[in-house]
Amino acid sequence: MRGWAGDLGAQFRRLIATHGPMPVARFMGESNAHYYATRDPLGLSSGADGGDFVTAPEISQMFGELCGLWLADVWMRAGGPTDPIYAELGPGRGTLARDVLRAMAGAGLRPEVHLVEGSPVLRGLQGAAVPGARFHEDAASLPDDRPLLILANEFLDALPIRQLVRTDRGWRERLVGLREDSFVFVAGDQPMDEAIPDRFDGASEGTVVETCPGATAAIRHLAERLSRQGGAMLLIDYGHLDPQSGSTLQAVRAHRKVSPFAAPGEADLTAHVDFATLAQIAERNGCHVQTATQGDWLREMGIELRAAALAKSAPEQSEDLALACNRLVHADEMGKLFKVLAVIAPDWPAGAGFTSSGG
Repeated sequence: MRGWAGDLGAQFRRLIATHGPMPVARFMGESNAHYYATRDPLGLSSGADGGDFVTAPEISQMFGELCGLWLADVWMRAGGPTDPIYAELGPGRGTLARDVLRAMAGAGLRPEVHLVEGSPVLRGLQGAAVPGARFHEDAASLPDDRPLLILANEFLDALPIRQLVRTDRGWRERLVGLREDSFVFVAGDQPMDEAIPDRFDGASEGTVVETCPGATAAIRHLAERLSRQGGAMLLIDYGHLDPQSGSTLQAVRAHRKVSPFAAPGEADLTAHVDFATLAQIAERNGCHVQTATQGDWLREMGIELRAAALAKSAPEQSEDLALACNRLVHADEMGKLFKVLAVIAPDWPAGAGFTSSGG
């Protein structure tokens, strides 16, 4: 369905009317595939040219600079192995990669650049921002003979989730059905009790548990690669550090939250990232991990000092710099909701900015 054109919502309705309800994962996956393949979604404000949402790299260059310095620092303290790869998953407009590479170059690191991106629209923007970058449809085709320095910012949250709901008959998969031509959640018929972790025993009727098969598979693969090849990875996204229940599926359009059912293929569908599970998977595959909130990590990395230095060299931008810094680190903005997970090869050093391995 990736190549479908026109009203995706209407096509979903026909599909459900003919074949029955579809899993949440399929609804989300097909919606986002259409959405990202047909537009540049980023922008600082609402309106015709303002995009649907903004990410940290678009808010301030400081974010990318500190990510680049973190990767460069780990690389240097690992002995500066030759020919490392910089790989970014879901690189947006290429803004983050450009800022990361500038900071890396200042530290004496000039890696080969590989970008994992499926959208032809965004690939064009990324190629202009980072000339010479090599593109991949997925991480499996990244080089397998050199250390990997991997970065993924707001990538995992858009991967399709699976939802399971507790009903009076036990656990069932949550599906998307129709009621009078409107999309609604319904419970499937197939028992799913064996797929539920023991910690949810005794959960009340209506409880929703989310999993993200794509995220777990990606982290398992990349952790295995880091264990073999060496390197480090930073994953930054919104989510939780402890296991939780409840539906987190949401949609954003023109910088406002809307119903996930409002406009399939025309809004960005996301869900909270389960960092606790991803950290466990990375550890089981030989890596060591560190976690923190984005605000704490950026402060530990010196974002406030960096903002002050930039303001000193460009006083006319001091107010904008202060606003950007606040948006990135304050608990009421992105600082608490967004988390940072570092995944590091077994024989590489721990990364800067984390107060402890558990964050």
